[in-house]
Amino acid sequence: MTMFRAILSLPRTVWLIGLISLLNDSASEMVYPLVPLYLTAVLMAGPRALGLIEGIAEATASLLKLFSGVIVDRTQRAKPWVVGGYALAGFARPLIAFATSWPAVALLRFGDRVGKGLRSSPRDSLLAASVDPGVRGLAFGLHRAMDNAGAVVGPLLAALLLGLGWELREVILFAAAPAVACLIMALLLREPAPNGARPTPPAFSWRLAGLPPAFKRYLVVLGLFTLGNSSNMFLLLRAQELGLPQAQVPLAWAAMSLVATLFSTPLSALSDRVGRVRLIVAGWLAYGAFYLGLGLLPPGTPLALFGLFAFYGTFMAATEGVEKALVADLAPAALRGTAFGWFNLIAGLVLLPASLLFGALYQGVGALAAFGFSAACAFAAALLLPIWALRVTQPAPY
Repeated sequence: MTMFRAILSLPRTVWLIGLISLLNDSASEMVYPLVPLYLTAVLMAGPRALGLIEGIAEATASLLKLFSGVIVDRTQRAKPWVVGGYALAGFARPLIAFATSWPAVALLRFGDRVGKGLRSSPRDSLLAASVDPGVRGLAFGLHRAMDNAGAVVGPLLAALLLGLGWELREVILFAAAPAVACLIMALLLREPAPNGARPTPPAFSWRLAGLPPAFKRYLVVLGLFTLGNSSNMFLLLRAQELGLPQAQVPLAWAAMSLVATLFSTPLSALSDRVGRVRLIVAGWLAYGAFYLGLGLLPPGTPLALFGLFAFYGTFMAATEGVEKALVADLAPAALRGTAFGWFNLIAGLVLLPASLLFGALYQGVGALAAFGFSAACAFAAALLLPIWALRVTQPAPY
């Protein structure tokens, strides 16, 4: 009951950002699980093409996340970037239905990720500025829960439409409807009034001037973890390879997102009391176990496959909101947008070599080699975070 009251007492901005993410992810996740199927079944592309598409798209988005974060610190305005980012992504995504080659899909995924790059750091900065430090974990956890709720609604709707006989192209085009609703709600956002005069941030530096050493070490370990955290589309491709029927692939994705939805808020709120590092380490260990399991799983075991995808949701619940709350803990207020930009840059930029390497291992050596490499990176990062980057000496703030 105490957590329920705390959730209800969160500011209007937190709830509105959460609802926007729910709508946006309903549209995004309606399409996302279908892209590997569309590439392989309709456009006849393989894992290497998938890795190239996702790696380039995410790497470009990451550079824009840094740019938009720096601009927010200097202009102290986040809403224009949030609205523009959601608009670009929302209207690029359904156009995949008209693509006739994998380079065309790559271009539209690029537009989708550019929109995400423009909005992510400003949105995270706006969310962090709207709550007290003592409830950052709760606020980011609620946001991630609502975001993941959209990731449940989208695949379920896609599965329903496919089950009713809709073609892949028709389902992808339908994603335009929630995108319009998302844009309307983004226009209703209000930025919090400034709490006194904010100090002028230092000039931008590629050496991360003004940011504390602990934050820089955190980024190094995050980069190691991300090297093994390739595009989630490989998970969907693996599910299809293990014999999961086409109409059930979105259901497996929905099961994962449902677990993340249910546990993101309580686990992120727990980090407000016991510390961020403990939750992140637990999540990264769960990630490594999941990847090992998916690499070793034999074909023809759909129940085990659904169980693994649900288990993957615990990794998401324990890390997605907590990692961002940790950024807000470590960064000075005048550089909060820049810090989120660097966090998003590292998390996305390393995805390019990660996706290319994973795709090459998958196609050239085998699934076990690719998934085993990802698990090794996760286990190593889980070890380095507490003993080197951020030594756990007390529960708060991290």
